[in-house]
Amino acid sequence: MTARDGPQDRYKAVWLIFFILGLGTLLPWNFFMTARKYFISRLADSNKTSHVRNQTGEDTFTPSYLQSVFDNFMTLCAMVPLLIFTCLNSFIHQRIPQQIRISGSLVAIGLVFLVTAIMVKVPMDPLPFFIFTMISIVFINSFGAILQSSLFGLAGLLPASYTAPIMSGQGLAGTFAALAMIFSIAIGAQKPESFIGYFTTACVTIVLAIISYAVLPHMDFFRYYSMKDKTEYHVYNAELETKRDLIKKDENGMEQNNSKIIPVHNPDEQPSVIAIFKKLWILALSVCFVFTVTISVFPAITAQVSTVLGEGNKWGHYFIPVSCFLLFNVLDWTGRSLTALFTWPGKDSCLLPVMVVLRVIFVPLFMLCNVKPRYYLPVVFSHDAWYIIFMIFFSISNGYLASLCMCFGPKKVLAHEAETAGAVMAFFLALGLALGAAFSFLVRILI
Repeated sequence: MTARDGPQDRYKAVWLIFFILGLGTLLPWNFFMTARKYFISRLADSNKTSHVRNQTGEDTFTPSYLQSVFDNFMTLCAMVPLLIFTCLNSFIHQRIPQQIRISGSLVAIGLVFLVTAIMVKVPMDPLPFFIFTMISIVFINSFGAILQSSLFGLAGLLPASYTAPIMSGQGLAGTFAALAMIFSIAIGAQKPESFIGYFTTACVTIVLAIISYAVLPHMDFFRYYSMKDKTEYHVYNAELETKRDLIKKDENGMEQNNSKIIPVHNPDEQPSVIAIFKKLWILALSVCFVFTVTISVFPAITAQVSTVLGEGNKWGHYFIPVSCFLLFNVLDWTGRSLTALFTWPGKDSCLLPVMVVLRVIFVPLFMLCNVKPRYYLPVVFSHDAWYIIFMIFFSISNGYLASLCMCFGPKKVLAHEAETAGAVMAFFLALGLALGAAFSFLVRILI
């Protein structure tokens, strides 16, 4: 039975569900990061935080210790669980049903955000609040890793184009977060209570994702592809029973008819992760390298570029939110979405890993922009236009190449290995994020 014999995705309903699930995977975490001002404000220590008047007569804010280390600990508590649980999911997905992993992770993340929204109204001392926030970050990224990895594994059962909506949804999540940041700047300083809207929005998104996932098994298109391997297994065995006299069985357990080999495998057999990795290691390392390059400079370096078109004016306030965060997320989303229209180069093309490696040129290009402060390297590309041009190609290539690798990965293996392949690809995606975060410290020191 070929793909053409199966049911069609009417009204692109399955595609839309995977898009919503992709959006639900990253939108909560992006809104969590957007509420950074809220967390920083609640970590203020009235006994140690002070306003010191400098020589010009202006007040200089001196942050408390917890405020000064918040970003470092937030990154640590996000990246380590993300990498660990993505790795674990590559193995536990064979033992824990997919429904439990996806729906359970969505419910857990939703509960964390519900508690976080309630805590906005609960007074706490800085240290207990800091510990509570870090535990929340660990939980969100642990369950988020299982959710993301399971989702890519699930998409691996479908045609290659159905990984694209997950990547596209994740890209849109970043765009929403960037718009929220710009909106908060436009309306001025906000009271801590106003940040409850961020968390309730995340809760609504999670509920929408849960409903979408509950609808998914009722779609004929999804049922056909998710059960295709087992169906073919039973069909092949029925044919073996009825055509035993016509088909000659070879010594390797393969059914042979007129020189055509039809492999028959047990659908309950657990695929080997190592064997699958050997089939798609080029694509796995490619997606890892894409995100290593991206996170090594974004946002650690790109967010510290200063405008030369008049600091202190309105453009100075919006330069980084617009030129860095919004531009990156919109074009990254565009690049991810392009794979739904065309997939060039092909999954076996040598050009794909070459294009991935060539992205490393963006690291020195951003290092030579107007990054402040700097100690060793000169400023070569000082004008804002250079920075924006680099950001355009940097972001769209990140989204397109990463999505392409994630789409092709599960298609390099057999049908019954596709879910495991998707989980392996998700692990290397997370590994790229972790390596990029580590390299960002080195890149910053070199500037």
